[in-house]
Amino acid sequence: MKHPTRTPLRAALALGAALGLFSAGNALAQTYPNHTIRMIAPYEPGGGVDIMARLVAKQLGEAIGQTVTVENRPGAGGVVGTQAVVSAPADGYTLVLASTSPIAVAPFLVKNLSYDPLKDLAPVTMVASSPAILLVRPNSSIHSVAELIAQAKAQPGKLTFSSSGIGGTAHLSAQLLKVMTGVDMLHVPYKGTAPATTALLAGDVTMSFTDVVAGMRYVQGGQLRGVAVTSAKRLPILPDTPTVSETVPGYISGVWYGLFAPAKTPPAIIATLGRAMDKAMHTPEMVQNLSGQGTILGAGTPEDFTRFIREETARWGKVMQASGIKPE
Repeated sequence: MKHPTRTPLRAALALGAALGLFSAGNALAQTYPNHTIRMIAPYEPGGGVDIMARLVAKQLGEAIGQTVTVENRPGAGGVVGTQAVVSAPADGYTLVLASTSPIAVAPFLVKNLSYDPLKDLAPVTMVASSPAILLVRPNSSIHSVAELIAQAKAQPGKLTFSSSGIGGTAHLSAQLLKVMTGVDMLHVPYKGTAPATTALLAGDVTMSFTDVVAGMRYVQGGQLRGVAVTSAKRLPILPDTPTVSETVPGYISGVWYGLFAPAKTPPAIIATLGRAMDKAMHTPEMVQNLSGQGTILGAGTPEDFTRFIREETARWGKVMQASGIKPE
């Protein structure tokens, strides 16, 4: 098939437009950043994503030489806040500190999702990953994963677990346990990690899988008891708390956090953010804060992060399918 021949004038105009866009992006990158950067946390205050966003914003601001503010935009399991960044100008001044749910899980839970995580967002860096901790009240009769499974099998659908909503860390961790063991437990979703934990403290539910960043303070304060962690190995900060995989081989769950910009953000700005994040994540304050909560610092290039997202999307997609959960 012959393609239409482009006239010299049309070719010149096209080249000029392309060079104009490149020059504009290059000029923007040369002056970036020259005012406050907004980082959206797509969940409510007090949860793991909010806590992580505020830690990252402080250190990133110092590393990049501008104030980084955190704006909470909760809703639909992180989708509302993530969409706000997808729709924002691609100039590096609006970012999102997103987690597993709105990136790797939302495509399987939200019918007609308004964005494609891999096409509409530019990954900057993997910030960190954190396992969850299975929490119960101090007077609970559940002292181990084996006891939990036994009780769930003896009373199908009677044990309840709270979560921050469908697709959140607690929901995914519990669903994975249900799929791998065949137990039946009742999901009680709340609008955020804080109210989900409050429900457990009040005795309204049996248990909750809470990300370690948000859950450790309740364990340390004696308000809740940790039964198990969802990491592959025991955590140094909780050496006497077993992993779920010690009872259910192959079980690994948790949440990861990543920094994203709108998809068409100039590569030079992404690179600037990446360098600043690398510096920010290795400050003594950040290392101390994260390692003290059982969190593993992220690393790698945007390309590495993109590959990881594809793998996570495939993994959780299989869990959603096995759970019979349909997009709504």
